[in-house]
Amino acid sequence: MTVTTTAPAPAPRREVDNPLTAGQLPKWGPWVLLGVALVIGAAISGLVAGASGTSFSIVSTVVVGYVLYLIAITVVSQLIEGGRKATDRLVTGVVVGAFLLALLPLISLIITVVSNGLARFDIEFFTYSMRNVVGEGGGVLHAIVGTVLVTLWAAIISVPVGIFTAIYLVEYGRGKLSKAITFFVDVMTGIPSIVAGLFAYALFALFAGEGVRSGFGGAVALSLLMIPTVVRSTEEMLKLVPNDLREASLALGVPKWLTIAKVVLPTALAGIVTGVTLAIARVIGETAPLLIIAGFTTNMNYNVFDGRMMTLPVFAYNQYVSPGVQEQAYFDRAWTAALVLILIVMLLNIGARLIAHFFAPKSGR
Repeated sequence: MTVTTTAPAPAPRREVDNPLTAGQLPKWGPWVLLGVALVIGAAISGLVAGASGTSFSIVSTVVVGYVLYLIAITVVSQLIEGGRKATDRLVTGVVVGAFLLALLPLISLIITVVSNGLARFDIEFFTYSMRNVVGEGGGVLHAIVGTVLVTLWAAIISVPVGIFTAIYLVEYGRGKLSKAITFFVDVMTGIPSIVAGLFAYALFALFAGEGVRSGFGGAVALSLLMIPTVVRSTEEMLKLVPNDLREASLALGVPKWLTIAKVVLPTALAGIVTGVTLAIARVIGETAPLLIIAGFTTNMNYNVFDGRMMTLPVFAYNQYVSPGVQEQAYFDRAWTAALVLILIVMLLNIGARLIAHFFAPKSGR
């Protein structure tokens, strides 16, 4: 006799709530909360302004509204999505707020410089100097030429020194000498710019006497500020080059100096160019050292080795602190010079990116 048994049917599975997917705010939810919080912040700021007799403040509205938004998004997310997502939204809100807060000065600076600098952004400003100009008119051509020449000579001095120093530290440097060079590079990184100007003035005064002024002296002062940046950036780029490339080249019998020239430097070229550009941007707006050693003039001067030479930052400073009878004309020239300086730095960065793109090592065949 055969007895057959039937297995009991499996009990239905209970759906376990997943706290990660239990609920989710719609995409428009945070934006609605932000809008409501800003409206409440505006109402609070309006009540405070009316009670104290002051004007309505947009800044206080944004601050109060954003704080209310962080509280609201955290509470609502806690109720709907759970504690993990609520914490994530709170931290995200704080990070975004910190980013926007850091971005505000940059945006304000750009708006202020552009709005004030467009007053003299014309052909005359770029084709005339300030020779025999009192009041309105004149231009910044002599300052642009001076800035280009002084910065060019500073780069000619500092770029080879900085790159060769970095090559020594990465490829050859060992022992106390390498540590001493690294220490002095770190010290030079924190040197105030006016100290560099005083050093250049004292150096040239030994040969040319008191009162010496020249564009080349300004280039020497700027090179002292550029060299540490070039050394540090180049050093980091050379360290990123894989040792496998060096070892493969050396294994083929290639001398070390040729390995550095043909393998290491081309591989790190994009980063080196970026570092050089950052160094130029670091010094192109310096005013104090150029005031001391390069001086200022209203005439054109193409010879960096003889006579005073005007530069853009010194021009803007001089126009702002020493206005003539028509003050607004001097202020307009100062703002436009600042705008031109910003545009030159932007062009340098764009050029560096293009060079880095075209000279970077290409992958594949």
